[in-house]
Amino acid sequence: MARTVFEKSDAITRVAEVFRELGFEGASLYEITERTGVSKGSLYHFFPEGKEGMAAEILADVDRWFVREVFEPLERDEPRDALARMWQTVDTYFRSGRRICLLGAFALDETRDRFAKPIRLYFKRWIEALDGALVRAGVDPTIARPLAEDVVGGIQGALTLARALKEDAVFGRTLARLQQRTEAVLQASRQS
Repeated sequence: MARTVFEKSDAITRVAEVFRELGFEGASLYEITERTGVSKGSLYHFFPEGKEGMAAEILADVDRWFVREVFEPLERDEPRDALARMWQTVDTYFRSGRRICLLGAFALDETRDRFAKPIRLYFKRWIEALDGALVRAGVDPTIARPLAEDVVGGIQGALTLARALKEDAVFGRTLARLQQRTEAVLQASRQS
């Protein structure tokens, strides 16, 4: 039974989970109302542009969270502290592999063309913020950039693999290996 939602943020959170589970194309308005319990009236009130408006607002919400919790700390805080925070935050956010990255999922299906710019900017900023933190921590720029790309790509790949295999531990193991690899590079840069 659908219910009225009084906060837009509540609707964004609920609809995001439906998109994570079914993808943009698979999430019909019927499925969204059934799975979220949010009435059609509330959905139209909060998202007058329909499903595309829902997706755009959800992507913006995810981006704002990552800017605040991951990107800005990497860009401004002491690099090693920011990196430690990134590992913990990413693990918590993705619930140790049980929650797919919505931007990553949208990048893989037909939705990618509709939301190409926010998807591209999200991944670009993460790589650049991580690259910058590594360089500030003393890592050679020729090593930092490829490592940043590998870390972000590895996180996204591990999320996909964990979901495909229905084995959440894949994400945790991959995250641990990426963290160990990054720590080894940081250690080597300190010894140089």
